[in-house]
Amino acid sequence: MGGQDAHPTILNNLYCSKSLTSCLSNFSGKLGVSTLAKSAHNTTIASVHQKPPMPQTAVEFRDVTFSRNHLPLVSNLNFTIRQGEALVLLGRSGSGKTTTMKLINRLFTPTQGEVLFDGIPTTEWDEIKLRRKIGYVIQEIGLFPHFTVERNVGLVPSLEGWQPKQIKMRVYELLQLVGLEPAQFAGRYPHQLSGGQRQRVGVARALAADPPVLLMDEPFGALDPITRLELQQEFRLMQQELGKTVVFVTHDIQEALVLASRIGLMSGGELVVLGTKDEFMRSQHPESLAFLQCLRSLQDTL
Repeated sequence: MGGQDAHPTILNNLYCSKSLTSCLSNFSGKLGVSTLAKSAHNTTIASVHQKPPMPQTAVEFRDVTFSRNHLPLVSNLNFTIRQGEALVLLGRSGSGKTTTMKLINRLFTPTQGEVLFDGIPTTEWDEIKLRRKIGYVIQEIGLFPHFTVERNVGLVPSLEGWQPKQIKMRVYELLQLVGLEPAQFAGRYPHQLSGGQRQRVGVARALAADPPVLLMDEPFGALDPITRLELQQEFRLMQQELGKTVVFVTHDIQEALVLASRIGLMSGGELVVLGTKDEFMRSQHPESLAFLQCLRSLQDTL
């Protein structure tokens, strides 16, 4: 990190290089600085300027098409989702964004092509094992009404065979993480919670078994604007802290700009734009321009 002391290995390399240069120079004035010393110095410089490794791929779409009744819902999808990123799939209703998400956890199976999860085609995964590696949060939340909050959040760990004490510790840890005091909320039932509180429980449940990937299908869409913004900001910080790979579906350009590390714009079942927020803002694709015009119109109204 900038401003911190150099790594000890680099300091040792620099010290050794200087010492080696000095020793070899003293050994023979005719030879001057030896080739070996120069090589050691160049190696040190290369190690200082070495680029960090690229993030590994969590999910990959290879020539994916999904059809129903011979009608393609998504076509020719080719893209990767990097480990630790928040990819927002943005698009109008019917653009194919939710269908694309459901191809990841094998709720849908490609008609053509393949989706790879952790380097393995989803069709080669056991469906249950695959889905337990992928958290899933939807707008309707899907909490079991006859389960307490604690039991809802601890459901997947219990199915995985965790010990009761371990489950309770995990549930309480996650309730704290999503801003719900365990002593106050663990024993409540879903009907005793507000909409925002239920969504927080839904996020906690999706994280319970510590899955590497989290799918979120318009989870904040039914909330009031204030609660929605609060949850968006809290979730962005939580995602960055936990380093989870997140795929988030929305039709809201403002939400996409708050949450995304990259934005994938869907239109007519195709991925028409994929890039960082800055790249999206510079896109000249007609669908990008339409979304950006909506954003500018809202700002002009205010």
